[in-house]
Amino acid sequence: MSLFLDEMEACVPALRRYARALTHDADRADDLVQDCLERAIRKSSLWRPTGPLRAWLFRMLLNIHRNELRRSRRAPPAFSIDTLPIDPPTPAEQTDRLALADTARAMQKLSNEQREALLLVALEGMSYAEAAGVLDIPVGTLMSRIGRAREALRTLTEAAGPRLRSVK
Repeated sequence: MSLFLDEMEACVPALRRYARALTHDADRADDLVQDCLERAIRKSSLWRPTGPLRAWLFRMLLNIHRNELRRSRRAPPAFSIDTLPIDPPTPAEQTDRLALADTARAMQKLSNEQREALLLVALEGMSYAEAAGVLDIPVGTLMSRIGRAREALRTLTEAAGPRLRSVK
């Protein structure tokens, strides 16, 4: 069990990074990682050391995230208007900040399948075989999703290009 926990602990930074990329909210990402680690410890008897623990944890995190998305679509969370700031802060306009924001918006326009595949390979540096294992899809399907995601990002960010050039 100690080796299992040590390996799991080594995966935490990568799990947090992936969770933040999926949720775009540090608090939700931390909750997602905590839920994943809790479930992994609870279900540790189900893990078979035939494959890497990292892939098993990423698959678990992704499944928890997908379940939360389905749950939130059924009943959107309520929030109090008192929690909203009176005057929201406005950062200084910068071309790099605009480009990053455009890329983030473009990422959100991708389908969930394309975004998940692209984040595993581009952000987490997983090999195609590892990412395909996490998503439980064939490598060819993963390559296809990544190719379509990259093309969509290219198209969406080029569309924002004229606006960025006019700001300079």
